[in-house]
Amino acid sequence: MAPSAPAPSQPLRESYTYHSPKPTAAGQYILGVDEAGRGPVLGPLVYGVAYCPVSYTEQLDELGFADSKALTPETRVALLDTLCSDPTNLGWSVRVICPQAISSGMLRRPPTNLNRQSEEATVLLIREVLDSGIKLSEVYVDALGSTKPYEAYLSSLFPGIDFTVTTKADSKFKIVGAASIAAKVTRDVCIEGWAFEELDGTGCELELVEKWSKDVGSGYPSDPKTQAWLKNHVEPTFGFPKFVRFSWTTVKLLLEKDGHRVKWYVTDEGQASLKKAFETGQGRDKDRCSVTKDLQLTSVGYL
Repeated sequence: MAPSAPAPSQPLRESYTYHSPKPTAAGQYILGVDEAGRGPVLGPLVYGVAYCPVSYTEQLDELGFADSKALTPETRVALLDTLCSDPTNLGWSVRVICPQAISSGMLRRPPTNLNRQSEEATVLLIREVLDSGIKLSEVYVDALGSTKPYEAYLSSLFPGIDFTVTTKADSKFKIVGAASIAAKVTRDVCIEGWAFEELDGTGCELELVEKWSKDVGSGYPSDPKTQAWLKNHVEPTFGFPKFVRFSWTTVKLLLEKDGHRVKWYVTDEGQASLKKAFETGQGRDKDRCSVTKDLQLTSVGYL
């Protein structure tokens, strides 16, 4: 059981942040950032940070932190215990973004894509560590894609801190490896102990828990076990439990294929307006923000 995961039988209804006790060692600190669960179609996305005094880096190198994906589950759990074993020098935090928050962000208009949600989680964690009184001098961030613009963005938000944003930072910097452990173990415990909110008071909890919890696989869309779980558990009217990220293409295709279609019956002008509000924008109107639509602003391309 990770202290950063929900209590047993407690559904994950909203995103939350967990902070370990604040280290008491004096001086400047380094901090690492990494995530677990960016790609899966199931479960939360977890961002983790770990931090320690600059003077503690030699001891940190000897603790065995590394990219969590290269370690066994047993080793990861042991390393989280290590991360908790020296509260004078070691601190860590996680931001757990629940599946429904991921999906609602990506499906709203205009959307908040996964990159933006990831940035917001990272900034929140760094800001809250600073607000606790920790003085950061260096921050190392594991990231995908083009890293320099993101590095410049973080530097502009937190002047005076030296940022390094790079790919595979969890294997290059031990403090990022420690953050990777915090994020990965938290997500694993969330998945293994997932409490299905939809079953509260239904009277068929045991039957459906056994059905929904069986052989979910890794959660990645390419995993045959995950694909089979999704295909076998789609409900034509309601789709899936909140364990599933509805914004993933894998899920959208399954719902289009096996779900009940919604038909809007237009009986008057008001209903016609309602139908239009739910239609997807076409052509130049695609992805336009709601303000321009509300003000009935027209693209210059139509003038």
